[in-house]
Amino acid sequence: MLKFKARMPAEDRRRSERLAVRGLGKLQLGTGSLPRDCWISDLSDGGVRLHAEVEMPDEFILVLPGPNGARRECRVVWRLGHEIGAEFIDVFAPGFARRA
Repeated sequence: MLKFKARMPAEDRRRSERLAVRGLGKLQLGTGSLPRDCWISDLSDGGVRLHAEVEMPDEFILVLPGPNGARRECRVVWRLGHEIGAEFIDVFAPGFARRA
C-alpha cells in the first residue's frame, strides 16, 4: 500500500496579484509586422500568460483589447508548447491589471 504525505502549497513569488482574464489580444512581433491574434488567460501588473500559435520571439509588444488599447512591451519568461508567460519590461504601472 502506498502512503502519501500532504503537500505544502507552492510558494507564490509574484509581486502583484494575478487576475484570470479570458479574451483576445494582439501581438506585434517586430517592426513593420502585422499584428497577430493571441488568447490572454492571466494578467497581473507585472506580466501576462497567453496562448499564441505563432513563432514567438523573446521580446514582443502586447496590445490589449478595449477602448484604451494599452500597449505593453514584454519579454518571454517561460514557454510550454503554445502557452507563454511573459513579464512586462516597460514602466511598472501599479493597478494596471485591474484597469485593463
